[in-house]
Amino acid sequence: MHHIQKLLKLPPEREKIETIKILRQLGKTSNALGELKGVAKIIPNQAMLVNAVVIQEAKDSSEIENIITTQDELYKALITKGKYSTETKEVINYRKAIFRGHEIIKKQGFLRLTDIEEIQKMIVENNAGIRSMMGTVLKNDKTGEVVYTPPQEKREILDLLSNFLEHFNLSQNDLSPLINLAVLHYQFESIHPFYDGNGRTGRILNILYLIINNLLDIPILYLSSYINENKSEYYKLLNKVNSTDNWEKWILYILKAIETTANNTIKKINSIKMLLERSILIAQEKASKIYRKELIELLFEQPYSKIDFVVTRLGIERKAASRYLKKLEEIGILKSQKVGRETIFVNTKLIEILKQP
Repeated sequence: MHHIQKLLKLPPEREKIETIKILRQLGKTSNALGELKGVAKIIPNQAMLVNAVVIQEAKDSSEIENIITTQDELYKALITKGKYSTETKEVINYRKAIFRGHEIIKKQGFLRLTDIEEIQKMIVENNAGIRSMMGTVLKNDKTGEVVYTPPQEKREILDLLSNFLEHFNLSQNDLSPLINLAVLHYQFESIHPFYDGNGRTGRILNILYLIINNLLDIPILYLSSYINENKSEYYKLLNKVNSTDNWEKWILYILKAIETTANNTIKKINSIKMLLERSILIAQEKASKIYRKELIELLFEQPYSKIDFVVTRLGIERKAASRYLKKLEEIGILKSQKVGRETIFVNTKLIEILKQP
């Protein structure tokens, strides 16, 4: 039988969230994240990384909610006027929401409740806002049994959110921000303030928190692919904190997720850098007449490119832009595809790197 437990305000007792096991893992996680922050700087054009990683995250985070689409569909939808599925539209909205969140914290350095509401509204495209009707419960997909009942009264939800934001925006004196991130993520998902989009909003808040705390400079670390691979564990541990106040395993899960993802992202960035350098060399050698560094960088910033992008970026005419892209296809850097009436040029080797799990 599911017992309704009152959700406690932050912070939890210190000895529950700073166990020896947690502190041991914390060292590894901090190192991996520090290395990622440094490695990200080796890419001359940061937009390349952000674009690449955000697409992947939008896809993975939506997949946790069983909204399935492919990278190809996403890229095509982003750059053509065609019709696309509701799933793809949801993922594109999620991508917009990440960029919007990043913009907000770059400008003001903290988050307000209205900012969280704005991010959630972009994801789900409706105005329902914070829950005001009773009756929301979380059920097990397979058995239909209620596993968790979040706070029901709007007054309590708002009170818990303001407590959440206090701990989100203030550096917690000497508590590691990474431990705090795990605590905050648990708290937000347990408050479950919206009818829909809580998981996705919460995962965007994670990355914003890392940036606010200077653990990263740009939004390139996302936990969704890790959660996807360890999904039942994620929900199991989340519910465990709820029912038993056992924080250790949950915090270890999140710290491990950050460490693993940071290490994978470092590998990806190194592969992208090698491919970028190789592409520049090939273009200089086999297409010296048209070689421009900005052109090659554009193909990494927009792995699916089209003539308009080149016209805008290089300030050249359509004819020339078209010739440049065809030449790059000829020497094996791009592959063209027809999408409706448009011709799209794909940086296939980059896409392969981005698709690696």
